[in-house]
Parts: sequence; structure tokens; C-alpha cells
Amino acid sequence: MFIETISSAKNPRIRELRELIESSRVRRERSLFVTEGRRELELCVKGDYEIETIFFNRELVNPESFREIKMRSCFALTPEIYSKLAYRGSTEGVIATVRPQAKTLENIILSDCPLIIVLESVEKPGNLGAVIRTADALGADAVIICDPLTDLYNPNIIRSSTGALFTTQCSAVTSHECFEWLKEKNINIITTELEASIWYYNCDMTTPCAIVMGSEAEGLSQFWRERAGNRIKIPMNGLADSLNVSVSAAIISFEALRQRNIKTTTEKK
Repeated sequence: MFIETISSAKNPRIRELRELIESSRVRRERSLFVTEGRRELELCVKGDYEIETIFFNRELVNPESFREIKMRSCFALTPEIYSKLAYRGSTEGVIATVRPQAKTLENIILSDCPLIIVLESVEKPGNLGAVIRTADALGADAVIICDPLTDLYNPNIIRSSTGALFTTQCSAVTSHECFEWLKEKNINIITTELEASIWYYNCDMTTPCAIVMGSEAEGLSQFWRERAGNRIKIPMNGLADSLNVSVSAAIISFEALRQRNIKTTTEKK
């Protein structure tokens, strides 16, 4: 494995890396994105992503650890150069450029009783990443992002998902495409609304269902409100009238998991 050392911040490779980190347009045009961290790189490999280039801090990382990873090129960076690129400073030591995957609805493999999280027009990448991390934790079938306001491989999404983006089934589509797909799969639509009629824990989520949530600022559009099979809400006993979308997603989806675990236990008896 040939490894070249980069010691100048003006190196074209470093300039390209910065552009990929900062610009969704550049990521789209070059069909590349950037991930940082050893765990994230491992999950990329596990998710069958194509690794283009690995950059590592030569004082922190032994390049032998990459020997089993297929890649096009590998570069050693001086600590000074690495620290200017890495969000986490010098604690991780690994940055990689990766080819994105075509994450389509048709590629999603569903379980016998699907549980899906649908997010409409969530604008903050950190929130979206946190929801993907929640979906990974509870074993949801997929996360579908409708009418996205950020690209799926935004570094903040990757970072806040702790790499779960690479192993969780995700797709970014229009609301209409998502609805038609859910209808075709006979998946019940459960919307979260402040004006909803029932508490979330009183809704049966043991059947195939999609929990649909909107942004904190706008909530759900009329499109989803009109197509809901069930409308639910979370009790709010303080002065605030809503929760962060990632917190709401965790509360409701783990209630679905609790109900399903109880049903499975009961059926076994």
C-alpha cells in the first residue's frame, strides 16, 4: 500500500477535502462525501460503501489498520494539517472520502411488521442524524426523509448519527412518493400533531406503521394531516408546547417497541 505524506495546507487534495466538507453542491457534483472517525469508517465498510481515499494523522494511526479496506488512495497528514480539517481535533485520527449509495424506496427491505420513521422537511442536520441514531437503537426498518432541506451525507448528519446512517435503511424522497409507497405496503400512517385527539401511548403501534413527524418550526403539512390513519400527541405539562423532533421521535418510537415486545411476550405464552 503506497502512502504519500501531505504537509502543506495548499495541497489540492486538502483543498478538495475542505470543499467536500463545506458544500453540498460539491458533494453532489463529485459524488463524494466525507466521514470522520474510526467507528464511522468501520460502519461505512460494514454498510458496503465504496471508500475512495483515507487521510490519517500519522502520529495517531498505524496505516496497517487499513490494510483490509479497499480504497483508491491513502495519505498521511501531519498533525497540523489534520487538526485544521477534523471536527474532533486530533482525537480520532481518520478522515475518509466515500462514494454515496443510491438510497431508494425500492431498495428498502421490510420486516413482517415494519416500523418506519418518516420526517418531513426537517431542516437541522443534527436533528436528522439523532433520529437515525434512534432508529438504529430500536431496530426500526427505515428512516424516510420527505422533501429534505439538507443532503443526506451532510457531515453533521453523519456525526450526530455516529455513523448509523451507513447501516440504517434511509431514503430521501417527496412526501407524495413516500405516501404512495406506504399505501402500497399497507403501512398505517401515524402523525404527530399538537391538536391530535389521543395520547401517543393509547395508540396501537403493534401493526405495520409509519410514525410521521414534521419540523419544530412548522409541524406537519396539510398533506400528511389529511392522510393520517391515527393522530397522536405527547403530553406537555410545562410552558413549552413542543419537543425537539429527535426527542419526540425517540419517545414515540420506543413506545412502539415497548408495545411490540409486550405483544410478542403475550403471544409466546
